[in-house]
Amino acid sequence: MENKEKSLKKNFCMNAILTMSQFIFPLITFPYVSRILLAEGTGKVSFATSIISYFAMFAQLGIPTYGIRACAQVRNDKKKLSKTAQEIFIINIIMSILAYIVFFIAVCNVPRLKDEKTLLIIVSATIFFNAIGMEWLYKALEQYTYITIRSVIFKFIALIAMFLLIHQQSDYIIYGAISIFASSASNIFNFFNVHKYISLRPVGEYNFKQHLKAVSVFFALSCAATIYVNLDTVMLGFMKTNVDVGYYNAAVKIKTILVSIVTSLGTVLLPRASYYVEHGLKEDFYRITKKAINFVFLVATPLMLYFMFFAKEGIFFLSGNTYGGAIVPMQIIMPTLFFIGLTNIMGMQILVPLGKENIVLYSEIVGAVVDLAINYILIPKYASAGAAIGTLVAEIAVWIVQYIYLRKQIKDAYKNVRYGILILALFLGSIASLWVKKVFSGSFIVLLNSAILFFGVYFIVLTIAKEPLIYQIEEGLLTKLKKKGKK
Repeated sequence: MENKEKSLKKNFCMNAILTMSQFIFPLITFPYVSRILLAEGTGKVSFATSIISYFAMFAQLGIPTYGIRACAQVRNDKKKLSKTAQEIFIINIIMSILAYIVFFIAVCNVPRLKDEKTLLIIVSATIFFNAIGMEWLYKALEQYTYITIRSVIFKFIALIAMFLLIHQQSDYIIYGAISIFASSASNIFNFFNVHKYISLRPVGEYNFKQHLKAVSVFFALSCAATIYVNLDTVMLGFMKTNVDVGYYNAAVKIKTILVSIVTSLGTVLLPRASYYVEHGLKEDFYRITKKAINFVFLVATPLMLYFMFFAKEGIFFLSGNTYGGAIVPMQIIMPTLFFIGLTNIMGMQILVPLGKENIVLYSEIVGAVVDLAINYILIPKYASAGAAIGTLVAEIAVWIVQYIYLRKQIKDAYKNVRYGILILALFLGSIASLWVKKVFSGSFIVLLNSAILFFGVYFIVLTIAKEPLIYQIEEGLLTKLKKKGKK
């Protein structure tokens, strides 16, 4: 048990570093890029990325999630693991070829796509990189140290490339290429490194049929998720202008950074949860579930509240003063941090390992339908703010469906949260920081001072109240520091 805990802590630390890199990379590059490309340029790249996400979704066929579960269940048997991984890889390659065929037909025949043909073709490289990367295998084997180091190196190279190659508004195509390089090109190393974990010799007697039923459910799940995650940007691109897409993208960029922090623990726990379920370790399964739900409450609520209060400063710092149209969409979209965090735990960590991915599918279909309806009504009048409302209501709908189904299993985890202490910490943090707006000027200065006060007071209150998760983390850090001091 102790070794499992150490392994889980190490994985979480590695994933935390990876999350930090995903936070720092756009924090450094987007302020520079957004001021050069302006809302129109960043809007074009955002629109292209959203369009390609649909083709990538078709190519991936739900494998990124299914592959983790399937490989995690047989990871202690190299022969079975090799056979399973090869079968999934072959399915992925076939679907990627089909996706490219459909993509090129669409680019040649849809006028709106023809306008940005070069950009779309470059961004479509993500389909190829995803196929050869086999990221699901590395996650199933909990190779988070390797994943983190590789990702950070490529992001650093991309960071340098951004400043060297992007100098004028017409460089938005270069921005699209570098973005894909940063997020996906490292998958080349995955392909050449995979022989360390599985046999590359064709094992023969492949049984693709055993995967198809589960993969089809995960594919439908991926469809629903991708549709409502990217629907706002795609509908804005077709119904409004690239500038509106740019404003919305600026708000979503900050939300995406924060979501990666909130969901970081759930990402690490999925293979471990699948392993616990497969081996009947239900106590361990529900123990990490309680911890994960508590983590979301403690991390998502302060981030959500802080960036609603300081949306203007956040947008102006990250994107520049020309992005005033992104402030209201950002304030509207911030509560999604909380709901995405919870549904990530309930869906990916509880329902998927339990083999109930069909419930996740139903919830995301509801989310997609709600998002489509609200976008259709509100985008023509409210543009990016309307898209933000659609996203928020859709995420709430997904949470409601999952909670209704899981209420018996999950109620103890929700009861475990110390709501009174949490509200007090948020209230005192807000009081301590809001006055900063009236005293200081300049987005960075306001953000720096307010963040120190808000999160400082927040964590001090939780520490004094001996909030279990915070107390456990702080106690662990103190123990390590004492051990180092004795050496």
